[in-house]
Amino acid sequence: MSSTVKDMLATYPADLGGIDQAKLTRCIETCIACAQACTACADACLSEGMVGDLTKCIRTDMDCADICNATAAVLSRHTGYDANITAAMLRACAMACKACGDECERHADMHEHCRVCAEACRSCEQACNELFQALG
Repeated sequence: MSSTVKDMLATYPADLGGIDQAKLTRCIETCIACAQACTACADACLSEGMVGDLTKCIRTDMDCADICNATAAVLSRHTGYDANITAAMLRACAMACKACGDECERHADMHEHCRVCAEACRSCEQACNELFQALG
């Protein structure tokens, strides 16, 4: 099945170099999905009765969403590519996803939205690490 991310990479008029396009596609898609999950989780946390107990979760969700969105944007641009910036973004995103996944897992037994968010964070963390390793 085709995806917009894959289709856009295929239309890029210049050579993308030796980057693993399947890993790049997966990473961009999981960053976007994780950003959405984190945004929705933060919003759901704000609706919980004990919102004060979820302050760290909300903050971590929001930070992770912003970093995932920025990472997806950087990974979607190829003109004037800078491997050092890409590597730094991937490391930062993996770190944010780990922190958010850990925090959401603390609440997963009580809040289903935290469980779903933790899963999205783990998937994104893995995709960022895999693409980072593939960069060589």
